[in-house]
Amino acid sequence: MLKNRAPQIYCFFLIVALFSCSRRERIDVSHIDVEIRIERFDKALDSLAPDNILQKNREWLGRYGAFYSDYMRYMLEAGNPLDSGQLASVLERVIATDDFKALKTSVYDTYPNLTAQEVGLTGAFKHLKYYFPEISIPRFIAFFSGFAVQTPIGSDYIGIGLDMFLGADSKFYPALRESIPYYLSRRFTPENIVPRVTESYIREELYPQDELDVTLLQHMVYQGKVLYMMERVMPDVADSLKIGYTSQQWAWANRFERDIWAWFLQENLLYEADYNRIQKYLGEAPFTPELGEQNESAPKLGVFIGWQMVRKYMDRYPETALMELLRITDAQTILDGSKYRGR
Repeated sequence: MLKNRAPQIYCFFLIVALFSCSRRERIDVSHIDVEIRIERFDKALDSLAPDNILQKNREWLGRYGAFYSDYMRYMLEAGNPLDSGQLASVLERVIATDDFKALKTSVYDTYPNLTAQEVGLTGAFKHLKYYFPEISIPRFIAFFSGFAVQTPIGSDYIGIGLDMFLGADSKFYPALRESIPYYLSRRFTPENIVPRVTESYIREELYPQDELDVTLLQHMVYQGKVLYMMERVMPDVADSLKIGYTSQQWAWANRFERDIWAWFLQENLLYEADYNRIQKYLGEAPFTPELGEQNESAPKLGVFIGWQMVRKYMDRYPETALMELLRITDAQTILDGSKYRGR
């Protein structure tokens, strides 16, 4: 179906961008008492030396608490901070390596400050607090760990792995192609910090997915709700950035939205529960193999369609509060109420 149609998407970019901007609701959050400050544990690491490791270990246990313990044990894998002797031995070797020094320099050069990210996160979490007044705002702690993790969440913190946001052209990422392919590392850019941190908070803290979601439709509606929330709390962030598309992928998905929906119906995919069959429409990938010519199709088409479905539902029921939307557990209710037909 889509393979027989020429993409011709480049002239479509402006139309898509205008449509995306026109639908964003603006609310006044100036009265919301939230101001995000990102703690620079990555810069604290610069003070680490062989003769002060034990002192810093005690200091950081008190200052950074759960984050520091998680960082040393699970991110850096240096050991348990309570076993200071073993930890000191590992850290002394780590900080002496050229790789550690080069990565530290790159992080500091890329992020002399995090002012833009603090402003963006303040806006996002003001909106989250507006819609969900009972939430607690966690600590935000920047670090680097040798490309171990991007946005970990602990008991009282959200971590920001700056080495996973050095820019698509960072010299480090080509050497990591086996574990981090290009279609992922192209998003390791400064402008991705705010949407990725916000997305992680929504998925893990605010609205984790029900383990009983097994059909493609259930996955689509869940993913659609997450992206709809991101849309509401980050109205100035591009839609393509929220979902992780290139501008070409975003334009392709919008151009062929009706055909993508028809494909799901034609292949009887909506109520398919075999994850091996449906994961290709949900997970990260460079493209969707069955659709499009010359691998130009967008990935995560189930996520994209789910987002449009939830948007359509909320357009038809504008009185529905965001919290009420999340309480709708039946995916079929969203599909039927949206009257979604591929556009």
